[in-house]
Amino acid sequence: MIMKKYLSLSFDDGPNLGDDTTMSDMLDILEKHGVSASFFLIGEKINEQNIPVIERALKMGCDIENHSWTHPDMAKLSHEQILEEYAKTDEAISKITGKVPEFFRPPYISVNQTLFDSIKTPFICGKDCRDWEDDFGVEDRLKMLLDGVVDGTILLLHVTDGNSKTLQVVDHAVPILKSQGYEFVTVPQLFEIRGIEKKNNGKLWTVVQ
Repeated sequence: MIMKKYLSLSFDDGPNLGDDTTMSDMLDILEKHGVSASFFLIGEKINEQNIPVIERALKMGCDIENHSWTHPDMAKLSHEQILEEYAKTDEAISKITGKVPEFFRPPYISVNQTLFDSIKTPFICGKDCRDWEDDFGVEDRLKMLLDGVVDGTILLLHVTDGNSKTLQVVDHAVPILKSQGYEFVTVPQLFEIRGIEKKNNGKLWTVVQ
């Protein structure tokens, strides 16, 4: 029997503001390829204008998770400041989704013991491709993303305003990874498939096995 292989696409820094359509365009690409993903949102960016994009993601089977309120280096914050950053984002997201986020991605993947002690949900890292660097091109991002992928990998990308290069990367990467036998699931689904409890265990998750 051939064992299934799973990957999770995850995107930070949405939703977009003003006329920027990067998250919406990414949803178009996901829909085109028939896959879902996890979106880690910055709470203060959520407004009436971009709620429809979040609702569309939910209808497509994507999940919405917590990426802090203002995207600070939370390892430099006090326990009380950490809780405020986290709780305000949870509240903003749950008002739209009807569900409290189950996962947290710390900004800049900057963590310390105070952060782990303050937040009880799992901390998600992921395999990145330096797609926050505008001068790092599409081909370089694609190669870095694909190199070393294993069963259970969480891929870390960004739908930051204007990040058109990552749109191209995902459009190319998904069919390649599908041809290698990978099935795309959300981060919560990946934990469920592996039978791993969704709680903070002092670990940064990049591969879920």
